[in-house]
Amino acid sequence: MENTSHQIGWKTAVAIVVSNMIGTGIFTTLGFQLVDITNTYSIFLLWTIGGVLALFGAFCYAELGAHFKGNGGDFIYLKETYHPLLGYLVSWISLIIGFSSPVALAALAMSKYLSAFNYSFGNGFAIGMIFLVAMFLSFSLKASSRFHNFFTFIKIAFVVVLIILGVMLSGPEIGNSLKLDNSWKNEIMLPAFATSLVFVTYSYTGWNSASYIAGEIKDVQKNLPKSLILGTVFVTVCYLLVNFIMLKHAPVNQLAGKEDVMGEAANNMLGHTFGKVVNIFIALQLVATISGYLWVGSRLTQAFAKENRLWKTLSAGNQKGIPVRAIFAHAVIATLIILTGSFKEIFVYTSFILQLFASLAISTAYFIKKDQRKIFKSNLFYLFPTVFLLFSFYILYFTLVHNPKESMIGLGIVAVGIVLYWVDKRFSRVKH
Repeated sequence: MENTSHQIGWKTAVAIVVSNMIGTGIFTTLGFQLVDITNTYSIFLLWTIGGVLALFGAFCYAELGAHFKGNGGDFIYLKETYHPLLGYLVSWISLIIGFSSPVALAALAMSKYLSAFNYSFGNGFAIGMIFLVAMFLSFSLKASSRFHNFFTFIKIAFVVVLIILGVMLSGPEIGNSLKLDNSWKNEIMLPAFATSLVFVTYSYTGWNSASYIAGEIKDVQKNLPKSLILGTVFVTVCYLLVNFIMLKHAPVNQLAGKEDVMGEAANNMLGHTFGKVVNIFIALQLVATISGYLWVGSRLTQAFAKENRLWKTLSAGNQKGIPVRAIFAHAVIATLIILTGSFKEIFVYTSFILQLFASLAISTAYFIKKDQRKIFKSNLFYLFPTVFLLFSFYILYFTLVHNPKESMIGLGIVAVGIVLYWVDKRFSRVKH
């Protein structure tokens, strides 16, 4: 009989999926999309494609998670399927980008949304918030769970209330951004449509988060797919409705190019006073984003550190078994990211690299033989990784062409990881 006191049920797993997905992307990226894509059908199509890709990705990860038992997610899939180098790289990317960039972006978005109070909350505030959350996660698993579940509850309740208000209240007199004509046919052919998908796929990252802690989920074969699917479907519906609200309550010229798009729409929707309340809630729900990424990321980094000599010091936990050093390592890296780039630049290179490594991880699904599959017995299963990868190549290609600088920053970080892998190997050989 395994010890279930340290295990979570499907509801907590869904909460982790939802809280890791809903966060920075949905409340910041519409402004970047509206610069080139203004047709409402095009925007809905973007977010629907994102949801379908997340769901197909989740199906692959559910199968992979059931096949490779235990924690570790794509680290295990890539290491076991291809080569330890890829496992090493995905862990390196998780440490530097995957779980540190979203923390940095969420903290930056928080300070952006709070600046509605005519006080500039700058980088110092963003960095302070990251360390505050890191501290809260350092006490015990119970305290972490309570802290995380409380802010996740705020997040979900806030999004649901916002959607109800936004759908019921009538649009402002200054007009809206809803544009329902045939121009979508031209827009979906534009390179900007592909690059907008980068923002969208980033907003859906987190669909795989429950697979990283598969080892902590009760009855994983049943509860992992359940939590991934429920979480992803719920988030897709929320995203479409949140975009509808922002488009309905603000004209294009008020939103295009801006980061705090929901704040702009909320001001029109509820007046300045209540609009500011929305800004506070967006900032509060971003606390759950920061805590979700620090929580899952530190577990991943701890597992990686145990296996590699260079990183050994990050594997230590405190008396309660919390990987405190790994949590603070992510906090420090997130701080460095904030100090070295602009919001949009960080966003693009993060999305580019995460998409690249998600594609590599998803490709391992082709190597699970039919008789080894636990959830999808039919050969239609291959449709999931195939559709995912086709869209991935389309997004990566256009990002590389249209944002070469950001793409190169991302690839540079990967290159550093390759060098470290060989250093680590040499280092380990000398020690033995």
